[in-house]
Amino acid sequence: MYLIKTEHSFDSAHFLANYNGKCGNIHGHRWKVEIEIQAEELQNKEHLEGMVADFKDFKKDIREMVEFYDHALIIQENTMRKETMEHLIQDGFRIITVKFRPTAENFAAFFFHCMQQKGYNVKRATVYETPTNCAIYEK
Repeated sequence: MYLIKTEHSFDSAHFLANYNGKCGNIHGHRWKVEIEIQAEELQNKEHLEGMVADFKDFKKDIREMVEFYDHALIIQENTMRKETMEHLIQDGFRIITVKFRPTAENFAAFFFHCMQQKGYNVKRATVYETPTNCAIYEK
């Protein structure tokens, strides 16, 4: 089995609604996302010969996916009052709502599936919310 891995980072804020502790408050992270893809055999067609995938394309796809979340406040749907959301948006803040609780674990699964949908044979997605704490989602 061949594996290749690349990573990209983004900065954002979030909070965990109904969490009893510091993470219930809005706070920020420098998230690092690592994606590993796999292949039983290396490709043998033209410029991809001897590769699992072209790193140039692989890195570009991860960067585009991750940079969408950069410098935003990430909020789980329906966890902030509508009026508060409207005021933040009116004041120029970039808000991204997600259907899941924005934990490292949920982001790992989310990014795994996003890269799968782009056609990659994903082995593992790792999301660091600090330099020493990460969550991993794999097949």
